[in-house]
Amino acid sequence: MVDAGRVLLLVLILLLIHCSLAQHSFLNSTSERIALLDLRSSLGLRSSDWPIKSDPCNNWNGIQCKNGRVTGINISGFKRTHIGGSNPSFSVDSLVNLTFLEYFNASGFSLPGSIPSWFGYGLGSLQVLDLRSTSMSGPLPDSLGNLTRLDALHLSDNNLAGSIPSALGQLMQLSVLDLSRNFLTGQIPTTFALLSNLSRLDLSSNYLTGSIPPGLGNIDSLKSLNLYDNNLAASIPVELGNLSHLVELNLAKNSLSGSLPVELAGLKDLVRMEIGDNGLEGWLPDGLFSSLKKLQVVVLSGNKFDGALPEALLSLPSLRVLDVSYNNFTGVISTFSSNGTASDVLFNLSNNLLYGTLASPFGNFSLIDLSANYIQGEVPDGSQSNVSIARNCLQAVSNQRSLRDCKLFYAERGLSFDNFGTPEPTQPPLPEAALKKRRKRWIYILVGLFGGLGFIVILVLVMIVVLRRCHNTIANQKGSANVGPVPEGDSPSLPNDPVILSGFRDSFTYEQLLCSTSEFDDANLIKSGHSGDLFRGFLDGGSPVVVKKVNSHSVKKESYMMELELFSKYSHTRLVPFLGHCSENDNDKLLVYKYMPNGDLASSLYRVSDFEDDSVQSLDWITRLKIAIGAAEGLSYLHHECNPPLVHRDIQASSILLDDKFEVRLGSLSEVCIQEGDSHNNVLTRFLRKPQSSELGPSGSSSATCAHDVYCFGKVLLELITGKLGISKSDDATTKEWLEHTLGYISVYNKELVTRIIDPSLVIDEDLLEEVWAMAIVARSCLNPKPSKRPPMKYILKALENPLKVAREENYSSGRLRTTSSRGSWSAAFSGGWRHSSSENAIVPGHANREGVSGLKQPGRIGSHSSGGIEHTYSNKRLSNEIFPEPHEMQDVEQLDEH
Repeated sequence: MVDAGRVLLLVLILLLIHCSLAQHSFLNSTSERIALLDLRSSLGLRSSDWPIKSDPCNNWNGIQCKNGRVTGINISGFKRTHIGGSNPSFSVDSLVNLTFLEYFNASGFSLPGSIPSWFGYGLGSLQVLDLRSTSMSGPLPDSLGNLTRLDALHLSDNNLAGSIPSALGQLMQLSVLDLSRNFLTGQIPTTFALLSNLSRLDLSSNYLTGSIPPGLGNIDSLKSLNLYDNNLAASIPVELGNLSHLVELNLAKNSLSGSLPVELAGLKDLVRMEIGDNGLEGWLPDGLFSSLKKLQVVVLSGNKFDGALPEALLSLPSLRVLDVSYNNFTGVISTFSSNGTASDVLFNLSNNLLYGTLASPFGNFSLIDLSANYIQGEVPDGSQSNVSIARNCLQAVSNQRSLRDCKLFYAERGLSFDNFGTPEPTQPPLPEAALKKRRKRWIYILVGLFGGLGFIVILVLVMIVVLRRCHNTIANQKGSANVGPVPEGDSPSLPNDPVILSGFRDSFTYEQLLCSTSEFDDANLIKSGHSGDLFRGFLDGGSPVVVKKVNSHSVKKESYMMELELFSKYSHTRLVPFLGHCSENDNDKLLVYKYMPNGDLASSLYRVSDFEDDSVQSLDWITRLKIAIGAAEGLSYLHHECNPPLVHRDIQASSILLDDKFEVRLGSLSEVCIQEGDSHNNVLTRFLRKPQSSELGPSGSSSATCAHDVYCFGKVLLELITGKLGISKSDDATTKEWLEHTLGYISVYNKELVTRIIDPSLVIDEDLLEEVWAMAIVARSCLNPKPSKRPPMKYILKALENPLKVAREENYSSGRLRTTSSRGSWSAAFSGGWRHSSSENAIVPGHANREGVSGLKQPGRIGSHSSGGIEHTYSNKRLSNEIFPEPHEMQDVEQLDEH
């Protein structure tokens, strides 16, 4: 018995040891360890997360192993080292050696670049791929269709472009497919009908076109279908009514048409239906909602539905939110009943054609919005606490429609109107003699009116003729010289001819600058620019300088001579301080500038903190606004104070230099030239006007115009707002797509949209948000695709110096943000100097056509809340021809639908 007990005890000990080893398995594959080390290096992961001397299976965060092999990697939320963060990329080639890998999660970890095609060939065991918010771009490779074991594919919130590969229909095991918030185009692949295990399909916020594939109705397991915010057209396929397990259906913000199919009534498990802001029209069949007993949220707003509201819809037992606003529903208002509590039931029936009276107080509702209808009569006691009834025809209630509007509505339908509770006075008909007398009186009034107008017109014409003759006489006396536009203030004199270049004395010797830069050692190289290499140096007294080495073999001599000529003639506190030059060496010409301790904006927007964790700190908003104002001052000097006007031509984050107090000094002045079209033929013009100055810039305008500088400055402003570096120096397809997407969130009508693009590292309170909003509007106007509609730099400067004056009504006592433009704010901020004709009025952002810059799609109407709680921003459409110009393609104002 004793021996048996010992044996049993030994067995138990062995089992415990085995369980312990199973829980703490060690990586037993040398090739996989090498692959992990390579991945650690290529991604720049920190040693605190993946310590190099420890076993990955036991001590590396996010690593999961089974039987000594790596089966899962999760780097979501990890931070890179400073070196790794300086040049992030999609460098995960080592994953191909992890043959047992079942899931890879890098959501929120920056992986700029495109998904490599080998993903679909080398990761055959992968079941979960999560790459949300990783800054990926480029197309989706067809090879992803080879990951046949994949259960979940998360690729949302990236910059993916191109069409969706039809090969994704081969992923038979796929349960979740999320491609939302990208730039995908083309049609939804019909092969998606083969994804028989799919429970969630999210393709929202893309640019998909075509129709909804009827085959989606064959995916019986589908519980969530989200196609929100695309350009899908045609009608809703009746096959969607076969999705018996569907819980959420969101088809809002597309271009769908036709009526809702009755077959949707078969969706018994449906909880949320959103089909708002489409082109759907017609009447809603009552039987559509008769079977949807579990339906809780219904959004049908922004369509063209008419007829009466279905009784089955209003009596759904589980309904909590109903939004049918901005339609043409008509009929007598019904008496509502609710099974919910007063805190969770909300109906929005506003902006329809409902009429009748309010029969009784409304019960268990947190809010019912009946505003902008034609309801008449008295308001029952106790109703106004939970009912919004503005802009109706009710008695003894403020903010109602006009008597004329209400009368016309009821008369057109042959209905009786109570005349706001006041009986209409009855008057006997006027006799014939009185009618004739009244007609004569009107004839006399009209004759006098037109006679007076004719006299005024003749008087004005005479004055014009006299003034023209006086003007011609003065012009003949003064001569016909054309000196161009004169800036505000005292009339400036034309610049004197510049000093002849041969008269320049060398400020520094070649040996002196050679010594100051350690013979132009690579360790002192700051960067290589298009006009020369920049080196850090120290003069004999220890003063730091920057020396630009212009190689005459690789850079045209005109570049060096032009910059010398510029500094000899112009100086301003916002231009980089020029200390001297050296031209004694035939091959290398040297220019010497004052050293800027904070480098340029590209290197200073984010910088490593002084803490041991190598965390990155970003410039605060006050400093960013200061930089924007400083750069605008420098450009305003070149554009408006120099005669003739000068164009910088190279405005980007790297050309905005910052001193020790983050004051701006404009650099990269080798491209400065005279603005095209100015007829000044002095020596300065010959040096500054370069042969290639007529090239087209990235904005589509000539790069030798002030409008081109304004466009580039607009991209710099977006970098300051969003924190996304590299936009101002690039004009590739990815940058253009980013601009199209970002500009859609900037509107003078809705400040909340801009919060979606603000740099996440910024801490913005309500007051600062107004300044961000104002700068964003200025940036958007600078990026108008039409050069003639971009604002001059001097008015941009005024706007940046007075952002709160721009964002707020001057006489608005509460100081709250405006949602529409008016004459008292934008125009005042620019001294009334920047005007547009009525043909240049900007389209209201969020209008149904969603066309913005160069016909780009804009984010649509975001539901904002008024007193009633549910009101769309497009209900507040007022236009002013004195707004700060918005970069929209202009359309006739009459085509805007007033809701």
